[in-house]
Amino acid sequence: MKSTVRKVALATVAAAAPLITAASAYADGERYVLVSHAPDSDSWWNTVKNGIALAGEQMDVEVEYRNPPTGDLADMARIIDQVAASGPDGIITTLADEDILEGPIRNAIDSGINVIIMNTGSPEKAREIGALMYVGQPEYDAGYAAGLRAKSDGISSFLCVNHYIVQPASTERCQGFADGLGVELGNQMIDAGQDPSEIKNRVMAYLSSNPDTDAVLTLGPTSANPTLLALNENGMAGDIYFGTFDLGGDIVEGIKSGIIEWGIDQQPFLQAYLPVVILTNYDRYGVLPGNNVNSGPGFVTAEGLEKVEEFAGEYR
Repeated sequence: MKSTVRKVALATVAAAAPLITAASAYADGERYVLVSHAPDSDSWWNTVKNGIALAGEQMDVEVEYRNPPTGDLADMARIIDQVAASGPDGIITTLADEDILEGPIRNAIDSGINVIIMNTGSPEKAREIGALMYVGQPEYDAGYAAGLRAKSDGISSFLCVNHYIVQPASTERCQGFADGLGVELGNQMIDAGQDPSEIKNRVMAYLSSNPDTDAVLTLGPTSANPTLLALNENGMAGDIYFGTFDLGGDIVEGIKSGIIEWGIDQQPFLQAYLPVVILTNYDRYGVLPGNNVNSGPGFVTAEGLEKVEEFAGEYR
């Protein structure tokens, strides 16, 4: 009987992309690789790394996490090609940009590798390219639900701080929020970039030029954390309606203190954990869920924060 004890280690691969492994005690065990678009600087993905590592331990399989260190999608495409050439039993990957990534993913599928799309992409796109399924949050729907919630709270204008505007899913979040409010998105979405100082400055500049803005919407810790600093600096913290996608330590503290109204939890832990479990059972027993998996959205507010606070940035 195989041991379920596993060691999780960090290593560096030749392509300079970080590699996290949870290696099976048996060399002939299944091997699954998760490839994300996230740069090393994005701490939100630590939860994804924890999810794949725990799944590897529990399922007694070898798992790896690969990503382009700077978030360069052309680099990610090369990583997918490299991973496919190494002959894993399955690939779990984001689909951050169809034009750049669809080709390498299709090639992996055509070579006989089972693929699950996670986090970015859609059930429709996963089906179109021949992936087994999609595990993630329907981003437009999540934004729309957030917009409806904000509208019921009296919001009619907002700033969407988009820190990854080249990724279509990020724009879907902003567009969904606008549609939920029943307003045009227009210039209410800004390209904030990923540098924390620039994000803070651009948020402050927008709010200074648009003083009647009712709300701020951020798309994750990368934009939420500098926005918190901006609102503290311009004196608007706690006075302007503030909602965000995703969770993290600073976001949880912001919710707890009343500065952030809510965070939308897409459960990144499940986005990494479930594909490993699904692929392992498919390879071993031929069983597969009959549908895609929506890991979110779920609204996290000040009520019921205890469990979320305990595991924020680790499993939540």
